[in-house]
Amino acid sequence: MIYVKVVDGEASVFPYDLRQLRADNPNTSFPKEISTEMLEGYGVFPVVENRPECDPYVQTLSAGTPVLRDGQWQVDYTAANIPEAEAEEAIRNTRHEMLYATDWMALSDVTMSDEMKSYRQALRDIPEQEGFPYSVIWPTKP
Repeated sequence: MIYVKVVDGEASVFPYDLRQLRADNPNTSFPKEISTEMLEGYGVFPVVENRPECDPYVQTLSAGTPVLRDGQWQVDYTAANIPEAEAEEAIRNTRHEMLYATDWMALSDVTMSDEMKSYRQALRDIPEQEGFPYSVIWPTKP
């Protein structure tokens, strides 16, 4: 669970966690499980996270400031593309790992299926896809 510390109706510290609450109140003995009511007494509220779809290979998420909306503290996230050179490297590294995981099937004493041959070729063709590196359609491993 992620929390926000609220002072005078405004988000003061975000993200805020229970370890920080205990450190901020060293003379208070908190129970192992702290109730929502007790947290609210210290101005600490759970936050609903509104995360957009994000490709973790080529995008990062950044949190905005929590706001009180519909009776709940909520935070909206924004997805942003990483620089193109970094995105290309991330996609190529992932592709190489996927190829490496199937390299044993290309040994001379193993007969590779046509489906596996197509899969491996599709992996090698990823840099040729339109939209590379930000829009990649990953092949399904047979």
